[in-house]
Amino acid sequence: MQTITTIAGLREALAPHRAAGKTIGLVPTMGYLHIGHMELVRRARVENDIVVASIFVNPLQFGENEDLARYPRDLPRDQAMLEHGGVDFLFAPGVSDMYPRPMETVVDVPTLGSKLEGEVRPGHFAGVCTVVTKLFNIVGADRGYFGEKDYQQLAIIRRMAEDLAQPIEVIGVPTVREADGLACSSRNVYLSPEQRAAAVIVPRALDEAARSIAGGERDASRVEAAVRAFVSAEPLAEPEVVALRDPETLSELAEIGEKPVLLLLFIRFGSTKLLDNRVIGTNTVKQ
Repeated sequence: MQTITTIAGLREALAPHRAAGKTIGLVPTMGYLHIGHMELVRRARVENDIVVASIFVNPLQFGENEDLARYPRDLPRDQAMLEHGGVDFLFAPGVSDMYPRPMETVVDVPTLGSKLEGEVRPGHFAGVCTVVTKLFNIVGADRGYFGEKDYQQLAIIRRMAEDLAQPIEVIGVPTVREADGLACSSRNVYLSPEQRAAAVIVPRALDEAARSIAGGERDASRVEAAVRAFVSAEPLAEPEVVALRDPETLSELAEIGEKPVLLLLFIRFGSTKLLDNRVIGTNTVKQ
């Protein structure tokens, strides 16, 4: 695996592979990798001739009250994991490499990006879309791989790619979970042992919603209220967002019909917010 830190260097390294007609898969990350990231790498390795992973902690997607400096970083560890996973090129630029001068151009999907997480993190998804667009342009990949755990982000990137006719296939990869069901996340490292033990309430809340819907509940607000109460029974958990939405548009629902619905959870444990979700069919009990 070759680690490259400059845009020009990566383009130069990829040029002969592209000229030879080889397919390129891109796995964008902010580093501090876990097995969920490695599942993205595995999919990219199976489906492409060349795999590029990126590690860049993007300042554009952090708000004023969010601690960019606190985000966990361990490049040597990440490099070893990516090399073991069969990555060909690691793009690990610094901020000055990606943004040599302040960005004037912003890519945004305002309707999808202002809902849910976007309500409490204004500008976050504009920062995501801007950096992802820049990575798409730099790498020129055929396929980009993103985790379904960050469902809203995935929906926004898919819409962005479609709207801008970006020549890349955006592929969602199912959430990878730890043994007790908690979704793998770089944020999990922030949890204290007590919070980590309590965090199992998050995947259990998804099960609770699925049971309610499979049992015949069709009022979306009642399902949301029941899930919120279920989570709130755990003293260390604070349900920030419990939302049943249309899986494609993220629009609010009043009634649950025959089509599957999306349950989005943002649950806070102290200063750490965990995201999880599930697309639930009317006959689904457990994912």
